[in-house]
Amino acid sequence: MNKAILMGRLTKDPEVRYTPNNVVYTTFTLAVNRRFASKDQNMQQADFINIITWNKTAEFVSMYFKKGAQVAVVRKNTNKKLWW
Repeated sequence: MNKAILMGRLTKDPEVRYTPNNVVYTTFTLAVNRRFASKDQNMQQADFINIITWNKTAEFVSMYFKKGAQVAVVRKNTNKKLWW
């Protein structure tokens, strides 16, 4: 499988921005809980993943994603830098 699938909650409302060429993009941080066992105890730790979306996806995110919303993000992995 060549995909990254993350599910978590937004730490704040997405920020909408535009490039100099007027291309819309959003940035937001996703808090993803990671469970693990430590000395017979189930522990939980949050990872904070920075996400950038572009074009139509950015427009969708800006309209429907809000702080605290639980969302799933799916991305096909490539050899390029990790952009969402």
